[in-house]
Amino acid sequence: MTARTAGPVLIVGSGLLGASIGLALRGLGVDVLLEDASPTALDLAVDYGAGRRAAEGDEPALVVVAVPPDQLAPVIAAALERHRGALVTDVGSVKVKPLEALTALSAPIERYLGSHPLSGRERGGAISARADLFIGRPWVITPHEATTSEQIHALEALVLDVGSAPVVLSPREHDRSVAIISHVPQLVASLMAARLVDAPAAAVNIAGQGLRDVTRIAGSNPELWVQILTANADQVAPVLAAIRDDLAELERAIVAHGAPGARRVIAELLQSGNTGVARLPGKHGGDARFTQLVVLIDDRPGQLAQLLTEVGEVGVNLEDLRLEHSPGAQLGIVEMSIVPEVRDRLEEALTLRGWRIAG
Repeated sequence: MTARTAGPVLIVGSGLLGASIGLALRGLGVDVLLEDASPTALDLAVDYGAGRRAAEGDEPALVVVAVPPDQLAPVIAAALERHRGALVTDVGSVKVKPLEALTALSAPIERYLGSHPLSGRERGGAISARADLFIGRPWVITPHEATTSEQIHALEALVLDVGSAPVVLSPREHDRSVAIISHVPQLVASLMAARLVDAPAAAVNIAGQGLRDVTRIAGSNPELWVQILTANADQVAPVLAAIRDDLAELERAIVAHGAPGARRVIAELLQSGNTGVARLPGKHGGDARFTQLVVLIDDRPGQLAQLLTEVGEVGVNLEDLRLEHSPGAQLGIVEMSIVPEVRDRLEEALTLRGWRIAG
């Protein structure tokens, strides 16, 4: 595959996102330059093949700033000053505040175009970087008044090269969107996980996939998230207030569950959740609802691979898959999401092949 991105590309910041961008572009033959305030982090990213150290005289066509949120504005401003022939972007998760700060600094924002890949991992650093980190994930481009269509196209080339899907939103639309789909979910996951600190050992020991799903992102870096949440406070606070009001109403209904109308309140709040989750895009980008088939497998090498092979032989396409281990048993629980019309056929075929179906 030929790269669309014009190089060299300078990446400032060699953590998870910066190093992953470097790995993806290097795989296409793009000349990737790396800078980092930490010599150790820079050495590690170079060792992992994310790029080469930037040298005196290098003239990048594109600069990607991948530093923590509280460093974005000054680092972007410095890049705009040093590389006057380059388009400068960043991968920060908040867009309004950095743009406002750059404007206050009188930086040449006509060469700045913000962006944000909706991708990541619970672990950070170049050691966790992956060339395929962005494949199939949205990457938001946030043009402002001084942005040109040529700049948008140049950044779209980078987005497409790393396998992402470009989405164009204004900075404010972006911040409002990520507040509800990323920032507040992080807080909800952390608050639920915090309830486990004093939970009885018996409760923790029987925790299943539901709790793990809700708390999966609770292990994220607190220092980084304080920066993100405070930078997007204007958009996060209203969502938190709405959740607070719903929780208060739910608490009142549960406490007074015998009162007229209390059960209806509980049911309607739960139904609202059904309605909301149905809006999440399905595998092919449209609203979709799937049915589940749960298969029990022995906890030994090769079982999952064999199951997936036989599902393919039956001619069924999996929309999603979740694997869970049964506590205290040498047993794996595989929950497969499929379109409803193939469920009976798949269950019959797998049963005939000796697989155990749960439920």
